[in-house]
Amino acid sequence: MKKIFTISFILLLIIAANVTAADSTANNWKRSLVVDLTTTQTGYSDSWVGGEAGSFNWVLNMNSSAEKQLSERFDFKSSLKVSFGQTKTQDAETKEWSPAVKSTDLIDFENVGKFTLGGYFDPYVAFRVETQFYDGQVESMKQYFSPLKLTESAGIARVFFKKDKETLSSRLGVGLRQIMKSVVVTDVEEFFVLDTTLTDGGLESVTDAVFKLSERMTFTGKLTLYKALFFSESDAVKGLESEDYWKAVDVNWENIISAQVSKIITVNLYTQLLYDKQISKKGRFKETIAVGFIFKLI
Repeated sequence: MKKIFTISFILLLIIAANVTAADSTANNWKRSLVVDLTTTQTGYSDSWVGGEAGSFNWVLNMNSSAEKQLSERFDFKSSLKVSFGQTKTQDAETKEWSPAVKSTDLIDFENVGKFTLGGYFDPYVAFRVETQFYDGQVESMKQYFSPLKLTESAGIARVFFKKDKETLSSRLGVGLRQIMKSVVVTDVEEFFVLDTTLTDGGLESVTDAVFKLSERMTFTGKLTLYKALFFSESDAVKGLESEDYWKAVDVNWENIISAQVSKIITVNLYTQLLYDKQISKKGRFKETIAVGFIFKLI
């Protein structure tokens, strides 16, 4: 079953790439494709003293979107966000370099169709895929596209503000999620892979914002809230301390402040706050400050 979903996911990516590559003049697609590469490196010779250790890291980000009013009453938008990076470190004593380890890994593919009926709210349907290139906790048995989260939702949407490239919109609806994960289990001297699929359904709220802070500075934010109303494994956790953890609201809050120093050089501040009580009772916070090269291909 998971292989079917993986193949379907790859096909969706191919379709999205074709849509993004379509001629914007002929088809009136509003397209955007931004790629940026950031890297830092320090190194020391074997004779260096002082206890310093070198490091090398790189991160490649791609953000793309394609939107079109397919008919008078239906608007479609597809967006794809991909990030991947690695880090190598140098031993402070031997000056030998470690193997590259993954520092960033994200694939986020979202499609939203809105029925533009001219009312205060627009009905919508959405499909989102969230995953990573691979789970490398066991290096010899990498699990590709794991975990894989699929979210199907429908409800009402509203654009509160829109001017040029600035926008503020929100949507509220019911959602169904499938979370598929492969876990490598050690049994004495043997390794085997255990596939699990969890399903839940509930209420979803997504708010997107893009604001121009200055001529060269832009803020992009996305807040996703999800409240599960049922869970496929609720009976299995009855009586445990974590019995009601699945009922807590899941939070995914992303913020990016981009300052374009020149045509190809940019400074990005990225923050992400994640909260999923089934994973951790505490919120998980990530911050990245990067200076790199940016290429606006579309």
